[in-house]
Amino acid sequence: MPFEFQGKHVTVAGLGVSGVPAAKVLHGLGARVTVVNDGADEHARAQAAELEALGITVRLGDGDTLPDGTELIVTAPGWKPTKPLFTAAGQAGVPVWGDVELAWRLRRPDSAPWLAVTGTNGKTTTVQMLASILKAAGLRTAAVGNIGVSLLDAVTGDEEYDVLAVELSSYQLHWAPSLRAHSAAVLNLAPDHLDWHGSMEAYAADKGRIYEGNHVACVYNVADKATEDLVREADVEEGCRAIGFTLGSPAPSQLGVVDGILVDRAFVENRHKNAQELAEVSDVNPPAPHNIANALAAAALARAFGVPAAAVRDGLRAFTPDAHRIAHVADVDGVAYVDDSKATNTHATEASLAAYESIVWIAGGLAKGATFDELVAGAAKRLRGAVLIGADRALIREALTRHAPEVPVVDLDRTDTGAMLQAVQEARRLARPGDTVLLAPACASMDMFTNYNQRGDAFARAVRELGA
Repeated sequence: MPFEFQGKHVTVAGLGVSGVPAAKVLHGLGARVTVVNDGADEHARAQAAELEALGITVRLGDGDTLPDGTELIVTAPGWKPTKPLFTAAGQAGVPVWGDVELAWRLRRPDSAPWLAVTGTNGKTTTVQMLASILKAAGLRTAAVGNIGVSLLDAVTGDEEYDVLAVELSSYQLHWAPSLRAHSAAVLNLAPDHLDWHGSMEAYAADKGRIYEGNHVACVYNVADKATEDLVREADVEEGCRAIGFTLGSPAPSQLGVVDGILVDRAFVENRHKNAQELAEVSDVNPPAPHNIANALAAAALARAFGVPAAAVRDGLRAFTPDAHRIAHVADVDGVAYVDDSKATNTHATEASLAAYESIVWIAGGLAKGATFDELVAGAAKRLRGAVLIGADRALIREALTRHAPEVPVVDLDRTDTGAMLQAVQEARRLARPGDTVLLAPACASMDMFTNYNQRGDAFARAVRELGA
């Protein structure tokens, strides 16, 4: 039964990139909207003034109290389920939706189906690859969700789409109980955001929601059994298939790699005997192992939607990755300098380190509760040296002492932004021709930088100074 918004009292929890558009859309649908927000800083006051000019009630500095008469809460995805606001809502029987749930409920009957992607790492790249493939097939599409076009804008705006490539975080999935995608992929699972979810089991369960009610394909990572387990547990539409992707030779109902070729043994006739060539590994930019896996997942979703093989190749060739994602900055004196500042956790950094044979590793920052023993032990043989920066660098240094005692380590006792120039200079001293100096911090950046973009920019500037 569609939710009727006219005259309903809806509380929007949180201002920001999702709250403000949600409040405006709900107000336009005739709802009586109250926005509650924890903060009351200058930016929040400016957003509040914008909404109050439309007749929307805003309560700043009080995000825990349930407004009287609330019949529905639409929350920003980052608000923890343990907040008192949601406890009160549960006791009062008030449903809680996220912006993704709201967008799903507001779709028109003839609106574009969703091809959805989640995972601990690689979501944005995979969704962008998918959108590029869909466009190469001549389809009207957009990358939406956590990136690109707002989901609410995509479903309520005038632009018409044939299909949407949707990036979804675990937060968004937690608050999206009704979502039913055409097809969906979970790229990988590793501990992340456990302070929000409470446990790895709860985190995985929220990721697994993306498979619920899938119509055509549930795409999983053959190398990550936890993703296949989520497929097995999902309640899907009859006829929906489990489709694996692998960096090895694919079995039937899988996509994989054979002799440098991405091949499809899932969406072909007589898949037990036949395979369809999709693209060459060299068509993937960059052709690092984890990025090839992203390309295979994107290809699987596109093929599930009926996209021809040639469009997969053309879409991958046309794709340009975002900055700070395993981006080659320059070669200086025979040494490659690579910026993967986006590798803010150990899982992403593990994939980054696996892409190169001999590495001088620049790492450190805010660990967010992470441990580094497994990461260092797995990469030890590839490390020429390490340069450590940031507040929690001691945790990485101790792991290097335990698991790679022969690797020379430079520990920079600095957390100022200028430390990056010294880090690059020290990395140059350790590197030999043929090596890669890799910024893959395995940590968040906010101890030294505004975000990972600023950290990556500082690295690139420092590298350019070397070559000047």
